[in-house]
Amino acid sequence: MTPNDILLRDLDDTGILRLTLNDMGRRNALSEAMLTALGAAFADAGTDRAVRVIVLAANGPAFCAGHDLKEMTAGRAAKDGGRAYFGRVMAQCSGVMQGIVTCPKPVIAEVTGVATAAGCQLVASCDLALAADTAKFSTPGVHIGLFCSTPMVALSRNVANKHAMEMLLTGDMTPADRAAEIGLINRAVAADNLRDAVMELAGKIASKSSMTLATGKRAFYVQREMPLADAYAYASHVMVDNMLAHDAEEGIGAFIEKRAPQWQDA
Repeated sequence: MTPNDILLRDLDDTGILRLTLNDMGRRNALSEAMLTALGAAFADAGTDRAVRVIVLAANGPAFCAGHDLKEMTAGRAAKDGGRAYFGRVMAQCSGVMQGIVTCPKPVIAEVTGVATAAGCQLVASCDLALAADTAKFSTPGVHIGLFCSTPMVALSRNVANKHAMEMLLTGDMTPADRAAEIGLINRAVAADNLRDAVMELAGKIASKSSMTLATGKRAFYVQREMPLADAYAYASHVMVDNMLAHDAEEGIGAFIEKRAPQWQDA
């Protein structure tokens, strides 16, 4: 399959871009080809003014099964036992996850089926996530002697420590309702209603100023790594700059005048 086949792209007239994992034969695994396709898609979407919100979905019974273990095992044939290859793949995967976080467009995961290991990491890396009530999540590396260390990074930034450690140490499947309780996803909805629920949420977000959304998304991830006083100082600076932007002036004026704002995304 070509990169265009394994990752489908559909942009509607409201600015909602659907990226759909479509490598069902490999349970949408994060193969080298899939990682390359995802990395390019998020980079392109980040600079495309027509894109306002990104939905990450998947075809088939699995949202994403994580790394392609057959592909990874083949890497052991190298003279170094695969060290250089494994390092390159992990760096590529980490780059994709960070690319989702740094993408200025909000990213919503639409999860059906199972999301395991780096597939669970993919969900946790998205800004928002809705899942079918039949979906399941796990970080099952401990079952095969490979702790899910890189998925742990995204998981531990979304889920409280003890919940994250339970998933990492047991490798058990977490059902969608429990995933919502612990903060891995926003909510679980009936499978038949999932796409409609995601598109309704995406539509709400797409109607906002893309400048405002990009400003807020960037600031959210920067400030959460800071001590409290530094976070307030940084956020205050961001808010001053935001107040001076056209869309803030327009939005406040529209609110006062009781009319719909006309965004310029600037």
